[in-house]
Amino acid sequence: MSKKIAVFPEPGAIGPAMNLVGICQGLREIGHDPVFVLEPGLKDTAASYGFEEHYVSCMEPMSAEAQARYWDDFMIKYMPTFKTSPYNQIATYVKGCWEAIIYTSEWSVKNGLDKVFADIKPDLIINDNVALYPATEQAGCPWVRMISCSENEIIDPDIPPHLSGCGEKDKDCFKAYRMEFEKEIKPLHDNFMDFLETQGCKRMPFPEFVLPSPYLNLLLYPKPLRFTRRNPLDPEKFVYLDGCVRQESEGYDVPSFRANNDKPLLYFSFGSLGVSDVGLIKRIIGVLATAPYRVLVNVGDYIAEYDTPPDNVIINSWYSQTAVLPHVD
Repeated sequence: MSKKIAVFPEPGAIGPAMNLVGICQGLREIGHDPVFVLEPGLKDTAASYGFEEHYVSCMEPMSAEAQARYWDDFMIKYMPTFKTSPYNQIATYVKGCWEAIIYTSEWSVKNGLDKVFADIKPDLIINDNVALYPATEQAGCPWVRMISCSENEIIDPDIPPHLSGCGEKDKDCFKAYRMEFEKEIKPLHDNFMDFLETQGCKRMPFPEFVLPSPYLNLLLYPKPLRFTRRNPLDPEKFVYLDGCVRQESEGYDVPSFRANNDKPLLYFSFGSLGVSDVGLIKRIIGVLATAPYRVLVNVGDYIAEYDTPPDNVIINSWYSQTAVLPHVD
């Protein structure tokens, strides 16, 4: 029986949205009807693959262009902190992330995410977010949590804390990171729990900002690399997706390079947010210039900041990755 499925990726983030396009293509093939709920700045992201789109801003009033650049500007702001350790990033980048995520959850209430779900009347919601958006719990239907970043978003005392960079057995690192995380992030968590209570949601223990779904959780993480947990995940409720690749209608013709045309082809990308680290990508291009390869490099909207690339490198503002990857070595 066909089900209408509302799909709600992280507001303003194209990566989670494109991942969910791949999942929804599979759902559509077996007869279901996925409908995307997106920021206005991501208009046509899913529609270009034939999916219905609804829009809600989870930000204060701003232009669609400003919404589309929100996370790019965020990454640029915190770029210097990426040269520090994960521990030292807690008070800067990690704290800033949680402030921004909480902000979007609060604005989702102000701007009527609940009304969008009421218009769609979904049988199921797929939610790819690391904090709770009250409307996803209160829409009157089951919801699936998508964990598209890392398995350790689902907390366990015997595995490294999310974002910590700790080794799997380095318990001293676990302890130090958790103590600093609590010092910097718990005040934000307390305020967020107060907000959720005003919306009729239950408080969650620190450091949870959203709990696993009681229905189903999808982990975009290779099962062979999963952590050894003190509290094993129920395989009926937690399903590992070893990969997710969307289908593209167009093909890709590999261009001719000025050098190394008989050499292996590489594709290099830091993704839609990582492209903002122009300095790092330029240094990597400098290294690749000396390598016996042809290289396609994604530089995003920053292409004007690059000089003519080396003869064995071609840069572009965007590549259809799923069309390119069959050609690479």
